[in-house]
Amino acid sequence: MDLNHSFTVKQPIDGTWKILTNLEMLAPCLPGAELQEVHDDVYKGVVKIKVGPITAQFKGEAQFVEQDAASYRAVLKASGRDTGGKGNASATITANLTAVSPTETNCEVVTDLSITGKVAQFGRGALADVSDKLLGQFSDNLNKLIDEGGATVAESAAATDSVVASGASESGAGGEGAPRIRKIEGPAAEPLDLGNVAGGAMMKRLLPLLAGLAAALLFVRRLFRRRSRS
Repeated sequence: MDLNHSFTVKQPIDGTWKILTNLEMLAPCLPGAELQEVHDDVYKGVVKIKVGPITAQFKGEAQFVEQDAASYRAVLKASGRDTGGKGNASATITANLTAVSPTETNCEVVTDLSITGKVAQFGRGALADVSDKLLGQFSDNLNKLIDEGGATVAESAAATDSVVASGASESGAGGEGAPRIRKIEGPAAEPLDLGNVAGGAMMKRLLPLLAGLAAALLFVRRLFRRRSRS
């Protein structure tokens, strides 16, 4: 399915390009996301999601397959899987930047999303609603980061790119041809509370799953009680 979004960044287009093509800087702006390692040009991390008392973790990776600085167009491929084995997702994300003013840039994002497993049952409408709200939170966090850091945010993004390109801070060198691996140090991400993001529509769809899980837990508890009495 295709998902279409747009948001405005409070930076000139050149500065916005440096920021939006720096995944190390962007990851903390996405709720629930935590970047952990960089293998050459492949970024690996997790996304943590919470629904009521249940917390799930998705392991994933992302890599730019196209970056056209002249036309301000970038294409990112990403994939992830639920560590509990309940589903997988992959996406091709295409971003195009357009200058709105000397100090603001509009970003158009088209996501070609493919999902399998239990998450797929929510359907396009529910997923589009959740993605709209998530991107809104991402945009707010990004602009807050820019407001706090000013022009230095774009400079920091460019500096990080330079470090990655030069191969600095490498670890795990295993000889010629082995991937350069950098560990990303930072605070653990707080799980994204899907109930707060999704609202009533998604929660109604989730209730049968939660009810089934609750019934299973209740059955297990009763089973253990019977064994303890016997």
